[in-house]
Amino acid sequence: MNANQRVQPVPSAHFRSSSLTERLLILLVIAVVVGITIGIILPRVNPRISRMTGMRTASGDAARTLNQLSVVDHSKPKQRYQRDSFGFKETDDDGNGCNVREDVLTRDLQDVRYTKSGGCKVQSGVLHDPYTGKTIRFQRGANTSSLVQIDHVVALENAWNSGASQWNQSKRYQLGNDPYNLLAVDGQTNQDKGAASAAYWLPPKTDYRCDYVSRQIGVKAKYGLTVTSQEKDAMLGVLHSCPNQALPQK
Repeated sequence: MNANQRVQPVPSAHFRSSSLTERLLILLVIAVVVGITIGIILPRVNPRISRMTGMRTASGDAARTLNQLSVVDHSKPKQRYQRDSFGFKETDDDGNGCNVREDVLTRDLQDVRYTKSGGCKVQSGVLHDPYTGKTIRFQRGANTSSLVQIDHVVALENAWNSGASQWNQSKRYQLGNDPYNLLAVDGQTNQDKGAASAAYWLPPKTDYRCDYVSRQIGVKAKYGLTVTSQEKDAMLGVLHSCPNQALPQK
């Protein structure tokens, strides 16, 4: 052997053992992470799995009322949806001379001022938006009024597809102008929601979702509307996080 050549050390058994242990630990950590990820994601993606894991179980008046609603999965009614048939702002059930938009603004805004003393048109006010948590300073005007919109919590098109297409005009007007189904909210968020049910849209402010879903259930129960299986699963998924959720009284 040449004196300048170096003998390469042979890895010891201890070194090989340590390396193997580290690899096993890494694989174990990966397996745990994958298992946790699957356990979190799959129940949210697959309603059947979520029911098996208990994520679609809920307690309280809202959940009990939801379970009493008829579940109907069907295509859209033969009659084309007609928003005008609900007559939003066309009634004055409390007889105060104000349309329902002004009534809801008065109810939901703070520091309300009117266009004239003794009138009912809201000139300005402050909305603490339930859907986003934002504070919106409402000011009546061509370019500003739409910043605050009145949302039908159960969207009128959803109601139409859930049974209202078979109603007479009087009952549609009742739903379309019922303060129980109306909230003053951020305009853009209302636009983002559109006619979506709880299966496809929930308020961005997560701690309002239980109240939102329970109000939808209350409206559907009041008017005998149905839910789809997807809609019911989504509602139960929300109510699972708020045990003993009550229905809103007004």
